[in-house]
Amino acid sequence: MEFNPFSQEFFEDPLEIYTWLREERPVYHNSSLGFWALSRFDDVVAAHRDWQTFSSNYGVTLEQLQQHQRDATGSIISIDPPEHERLRKLVSRAFTPKSVTAMEPLVRSVQDRFLDPLMDRDEFDAVGEFSALFPCEVISTILGVPEGDRQQIRLWTDLLLHREPDNPATTQAGMDAGLQSGRYFYALVQDKRRHRDEGMISVLCEVEVDDGEGARHRLSDAEIAGFATLLAAAGSETVTKLVANAIVEFFRHPDQWRRIVGGEVAAANAVEEILRYQPPSQYQGRFSTRDATFPRGTIPAGQPVLLITGAATRDPRAYDAPDRLDVGRPPVLAIGLGHGIHACLGAALARLESRIAIEQLARRWPRYAVDEAGLERVHMSNVAGWSKVPMCPA
Repeated sequence: MEFNPFSQEFFEDPLEIYTWLREERPVYHNSSLGFWALSRFDDVVAAHRDWQTFSSNYGVTLEQLQQHQRDATGSIISIDPPEHERLRKLVSRAFTPKSVTAMEPLVRSVQDRFLDPLMDRDEFDAVGEFSALFPCEVISTILGVPEGDRQQIRLWTDLLLHREPDNPATTQAGMDAGLQSGRYFYALVQDKRRHRDEGMISVLCEVEVDDGEGARHRLSDAEIAGFATLLAAAGSETVTKLVANAIVEFFRHPDQWRRIVGGEVAAANAVEEILRYQPPSQYQGRFSTRDATFPRGTIPAGQPVLLITGAATRDPRAYDAPDRLDVGRPPVLAIGLGHGIHACLGAALARLESRIAIEQLARRWPRYAVDEAGLERVHMSNVAGWSKVPMCPA
């Protein structure tokens, strides 16, 4: 058996290969694609915490890691401390629990705008007409992106993340989309410097950063554009896939859906279980800076490493009956939105958006069906989930 994160088999259903990895090859080496992988819960958590050994400086996708060179983009997702800590502090202020709680009216109003027209429909695509649309609107509003441009950002992101089977490289369309997105945000930053508003991009134009040696300076246009590009992409894709996964899984597990609809279990608990059961980000890329020994093997220095969240959250060593969906499951250390210093910056917002979406769906459609024959999956780097979910209200 082989673990190929770009194979058609992996895109469709990786659970069998995950079981094999955990039980037979928990410290796995793929010589043809040139990477190592960890799949057991304790190993994945340990690697996330040890950023000195498992560095993000070389990028986070396999395509980047295969270059064996430090990432030159300067993106916060590809920087380790101390630079990472200084930059993360700038943006984290916008995602404190208090700040995120204040976003609830915005999230509800945006979701209502997309859900209201669906109420009288016999069938609709829960992704294309809801879960793919509202997260992009929310994060773009927070950033200060003009309303008419917001969905284009989502389309660029989808192209950038798409992968063809058995090929870890970004497609030409994806590279073009990445360039267009970068140019767009660079121009938007320049515009925000001239025409300030209340959005995060304008705020970032004004803040000063400590360079670690006592001097302070403002972020460059390129640095702010990089922030905005990352936040727009991550803020769209994670919630899109999480909510779509929830819709499919609750159709397949109607007993669990009834617990939510009936109020037995809170929607917030359901979000945590979906994050465990079908995490939107199936693996995260790192680069080993030194040898790292685990109970079942050693990863040598200088190697791309994949930390397989999707396998770790089904590890029977960490969870009772891990292949059973249970919205009332007692809390365990959550890693579905990452862990350690590079845990998802917008995790609280993602949870808020997803919780409200499940509450909305339970109130509007306490009974529904999914046309399984019409389901379609994304084929993306790192991200897993549905690109089409035909939903039929009952």
